Amino acid sequence: MGMEAQHLYEFGPFRLDPAERRLLRDGHPVPLPPKNFDALLLLVERAGHLLEKDELVKRLWADAIVEEASLAKCIFTLRKALGDSAEGNTYIETVPRSGYRFVAPVKKIEVGTEEQPRHTEFAAAGGWRGKYAVAAIAVASVALGVALVVWEWLRPRAAPPVSKVKLAVLPFANMTGDPEQDYLSDGLTEEMITQLARLSPERLAVIARTSSMHYQATKKTVAQIGQELGVDYVLEGSLRREGERVRISAQLIQVKDQTHVWANNYERDLGGLMAVQDDVAQAIAAEIRVQLTPQELAATGRGSSSRAAAPEVYQLYLKGRFFWNKRTPEGFAKSIELFEEAIRKDPKFALAYAGLADSYVLLGPNNVRPPSEVYPKAKAAAQKALELEETLAEAHTSLAFAKLLYDWAPAEAEKEFQRAIADNPNYPTARHWYAYTLAALGKMDLAVAEIRRAQALDPLSLSISSDVGQILLFARRYDEAIEQCRKTLELDPEYRPAYWYLGLSYEQKGMYDEAVG
Repeated sequence: MGMEAQHLYEFGPFRLDPAERRLLRDGHPVPLPPKNFDALLLLVERAGHLLEKDELVKRLWADAIVEEASLAKCIFTLRKALGDSAEGNTYIETVPRSGYRFVAPVKKIEVGTEEQPRHTEFAAAGGWRGKYAVAAIAVASVALGVALVVWEWLRPRAAPPVSKVKLAVLPFANMTGDPEQDYLSDGLTEEMITQLARLSPERLAVIARTSSMHYQATKKTVAQIGQELGVDYVLEGSLRREGERVRISAQLIQVKDQTHVWANNYERDLGGLMAVQDDVAQAIAAEIRVQLTPQELAATGRGSSSRAAAPEVYQLYLKGRFFWNKRTPEGFAKSIELFEEAIRKDPKFALAYAGLADSYVLLGPNNVRPPSEVYPKAKAAAQKALELEETLAEAHTSLAFAKLLYDWAPAEAEKEFQRAIADNPNYPTARHWYAYTLAALGKMDLAVAEIRRAQALDPLSLSISSDVGQILLFARRYDEAIEQCRKTLELDPEYRPAYWYLGLSYEQKGMYDEAVG
């Protein structure tokens, strides 16, 4: 009687033997730590199908509590062992915020003792087998792990990039299971974007929040996101809150080959969120070879008045930003309430004043409250924020916008916008609103160039996209305005401002039928 059949798997030059727990490349052993071998086997058994992160973690670390970064490190090491090319992943594809997929063609081979190996097309196989000598494998695993760490430190690094590196921060996932904590994960995402945007603007461009939030709970791959946003790297992560403690996982993925180039876990008190943002920003700068000057390193993060805020106050600020980003009358009202509460608890918290200024300044052009009521309050809050922390680009921007729309002082507004952009060249709102100031000053070519810069930083923003059309309309570049409005409507066929600017552009060209159509 023949022995029970065994299963082998072949893909590319590799042969995977579950029973012997062995991976061969062209007949030569490829050393893998146990967890990496198990991860490879799980992926190969489900080739062509998505394996969720939670399922992988549960299968690989059934009796332990680990963070996503541990899985990211495991996949990173596995990809190195398989030798994925720099042009793209031959074997393991990352599906952002979801998991991984083994994409190479796989053949399943049934091996029996009474017949030669018989090749069949791959079919999903349940489970995996094999025992090993625990002590021997443990020693080998430690040795290999140390070797991998040493190799990682000593491996040759790529030459510094010649052009500006572009990065997108995907929305951090709220792993708490409580929607009431969304403000915390969304707030971490926004603050992380702000920190990175201020890091080294001459060498690093960071996609703005509006565009990044389009990928919340997305099933798109890193390659798709990278192509849509035109970025070189993607930062993704998760946040889990337990009482007054938070656990944060973050991983940096290179778009061109979808490799995890960096990953880490952080466990802190709520008051340590800003420190985590600093740590992540500096780690990313090191990985993508952005060399920080001493001045840039010192400028990393928010100012001292913001850092001194108590956790309760900082949470009120994050909640305020959460509601402000809804851009609704109800959202603005709630954000003002939360920012004012933060100020009552800490009158020296600059970020809360900046948030208050941002809230009031958007109530005017949206006709929610009378301009004579909201713009003076916006100016006062912005000026107080700048007294406490003079490098807050958000506060300079709101003050400039109020000077433009309420005081009708475009020359003064221009100075404030220029200061905002100097403090944070990657802040798209400053460039967006500055374009209108330039248009008011008759500097049309500069206005078009400035709003194009805003669009590059926030490519999926409907507001910026349609306003590019409006600025082109002001510049009497009607054909370009029409083309831009159509592009906006491709993003959202229901976006009404784009129809308005499209109709006006047709009218200026004398195309009245199209204008009313």
